[in-house]
Amino acid sequence: MLNGGLKVLTDRCANLRWKGMFIDAEPDDSAPASNTRSYWCVYTQNCLGPDGSVADEDTCSISRSCYETM
Repeated sequence: MLNGGLKVLTDRCANLRWKGMFIDAEPDDSAPASNTRSYWCVYTQNCLGPDGSVADEDTCSISRSCYETM
């Protein structure tokens, strides 16, 4: 499976989710590319983690108290 340039596929928090995880389809090269991705935390079910910081591919790292290894 192609990762589409997502950083979140390696060394990410086990609780980080994004829409692409739930779509079972190959990428369509004829469709315009978009860098807009929405992330959420499993614990809070919104865009903020339990520590009050934004949940996304850049900030959900081992430096956060709520981080869980995959």
